[in-house]
Amino acid sequence: MEKILKTELKTSILKAFGSSGGGCISQGQGYETDSGRVFVKINHKPQARKMFEGEMASLEALQKTNIVRVPQPIKVIDLPGGGAMFVMEYLKMKHLSRCSSKLGEQIADLHLYNQKLAEKLRKEGNTIGKGAGHAEAQYVDMFGFHTATCCGYIPQVNEWHSDWPSFFIRHRLQAQLDLIEKDYGDREARELWSQLKLKIPEMFCDVEIVPALLHGDLWAGNVAEDDSGPIIFDPASFYGHSEFELAIAGMFGGFSSCFFSAYHSKIPKAPGFEKRNKLYQLFNYINHWNHFGTGYRGSTLNVMRKLLK
Repeated sequence: MEKILKTELKTSILKAFGSSGGGCISQGQGYETDSGRVFVKINHKPQARKMFEGEMASLEALQKTNIVRVPQPIKVIDLPGGGAMFVMEYLKMKHLSRCSSKLGEQIADLHLYNQKLAEKLRKEGNTIGKGAGHAEAQYVDMFGFHTATCCGYIPQVNEWHSDWPSFFIRHRLQAQLDLIEKDYGDREARELWSQLKLKIPEMFCDVEIVPALLHGDLWAGNVAEDDSGPIIFDPASFYGHSEFELAIAGMFGGFSSCFFSAYHSKIPKAPGFEKRNKLYQLFNYINHWNHFGTGYRGSTLNVMRKLLK
């Protein structure tokens, strides 16, 4: 593996430093190279390349906004026995604390970025179109992303849709519940979903939703800081409803109240926010059920019941 890395990175030095670590999904290791330190994520699953390419595209999209710092993505490399490696800039990170408010402001600015592009275009009278792949920043008028991304290791379809509730129902909730059906055949989940699906559109009646570029998996384990400010990483980006981002941020702790107050000082809560927040939490509970098993079944069904009240 290290031989491949040396060749692919065109480096004569390749020296591991620090202990190898890993999240729930991939292993990681830092290396010294000719051109500085890099961080390498390694995953042996057959779909690893697809997962890492989605992450790389997400990091590139976030980086282009110039709003919040992310590690510079470098290269996705196939492993000979299957799986892949993802090489990125090494950042010496520490737990988010001092920069919580700053991150709240930056995430709000990230969510407003596409809307501000639209306003700028309106002023300039330019034509508007979906343009996620262009070098110059262009307004994106649809929900989705130009490539598949993975939330954890589950691939997400990001086909462009003009309607947010349809996109969210089909490519987020239904896609996850199809996996539950396949693996567990859970009758109660199936029955609750058949009722809930019909009620979701009414939760969006009085809300104007402009597609916002999202990190897509903003829990406390994917944020940090260094001396120069906040850092976010491990994204699963797409253009969606800004409120979607806040659900997982509020679910498992790790974000202080000053993160949320800084965010909402720029993007106030819209009417119906609390109910939609539960709906977006539902996605994360089902995703956790799919990744980690039936320990998340109770929470999933409870949220579904609450949403049906």
